[in-house]
Order: sequence, then structure tokens, then C-alpha cells
Amino acid sequence: MGHIALEVDGARVAFTDRHGGASTPPYDTANLGYATGDDPDAVTENRRRVARELDDAPDARGWAWVRQVHGARVVEVDAPGGAGDADALVTAGTDVSLVVLAADCAPIALVADGAVAAVHCGWRGLVAGVLEAAVRVVGGRGRGRVRAVIGPCISPAHYEFGADELQQVTRRLGTAVEGRTESGGLALDLRAGVGAALASSGVDDRTDVEVCTFASPDYFSHRRDGVTGRQALIVTPPR
Repeated sequence: MGHIALEVDGARVAFTDRHGGASTPPYDTANLGYATGDDPDAVTENRRRVARELDDAPDARGWAWVRQVHGARVVEVDAPGGAGDADALVTAGTDVSLVVLAADCAPIALVADGAVAAVHCGWRGLVAGVLEAAVRVVGGRGRGRVRAVIGPCISPAHYEFGADELQQVTRRLGTAVEGRTESGGLALDLRAGVGAALASSGVDDRTDVEVCTFASPDYFSHRRDGVTGRQALIVTPPR
């Protein structure tokens, strides 16, 4: 299974791609999202392959996840399984891996001494303040500085955006989020928005894998393909 893997203060951060799975087009091949219209058996097999490769586990029963709703709710978990409607998970435990899915939105890992988070952040999440909320919870549960890793997401060159929606984001985070598409149209710079939200929360230690989901055929992109799969951010605390 393809992925980008990093270690941050003992926590393992992995961003999967679309290769090495069992799904057929348009979900080819490593779709990890059940709510996409893909064959559920293929998604289960894909998750099993990822868990085996990343965690040396027989399946994905050690994962905790949420039903992502583009809001600011953060849930704290201490055991695997579904954790309701939210866009960020935090744990101070060691026996659970946190998972969020994306196909253009930004997946962000937050790591402090004693706590980790997985965050799903699109433009509505930026406006709602999901990153600031997650940093507060991680900082409260952990110790010392919070470090962030920003995964594959869409770049402004391919993220044409309406003026009214862009104004909502600029009111919240400033004009640094304004971008332009390849053709010169208005665009949202999602990475700049994530950076601004993290900076306002005091998170200055940030790593960006600098991959555009739209531009790279290795990743699922809803804006590029419409019906498609989802890749994952998987954050595993130090064990």
C-alpha cells in the first residue's frame, strides 16, 4: 500500500494514497471510505491491507474514526470504533489509531507530549475553527508544544472559489488565503488557511508534505474526478 510516513515525537503519522488496494474504477484502488458508493467488501479489504502494513495488525479494528461533517466539533476517544459526527479526534491513550479521510480537504496531524489528534479541514472547517479547537484540546491533554503535519490537499491552482465563500474565509483568517487558479480565477489557498489557523493557535512547528491531490494522479481528488475514493490520515500515538 502506498503512503507517506513520518515520526513526530514518537507518534506515527501516515498519509495513504490510492495505490495497492482492491477497489475497481472509479475507486481504484485503495479507497478507504465506505460512504463513497464503493463495494464495502473492497473497502474493508483496503483497510485491512493498510492496517497490516502500517500497524502490523490483522485488520483495522484498532482504528477510531468519525462521520465528517465539515464543522468544528472535536471528540476525545480512548478506544477504537466510530465516535459520532465530528471533524477531529484526540486521544491521550496508546491503544487506538486516529483516522480521518479526505479527497482534497486537508488532513492534519497534531502531536504533543501525551496527546495526538487527527483533523479533517476544508474551507467550512477553516471558517468554523476546527483547527483552533483541536489545538486547544491537544494542548490541554498533552504537555509542551504542539507540532503539526499537513498532508496532501488541493492547491489554489486547481481550487476555483466563489467570491462570497472566499470572503467568509478571509474575514476569519485574512487575505493570505486568497489565491488564483491556473487560468487566473479566484481561488482558495487551503494550505495558507491551515497555516494561518495554526499560527493563530501558537503552533509554529509545522511540516507540510506539499502534495496537491488534484495535480497528482497518486491521490483521490473530488474536485478533479467527481465520484472517487478517499485516502486517509492515520495517527498512531507512541506505544
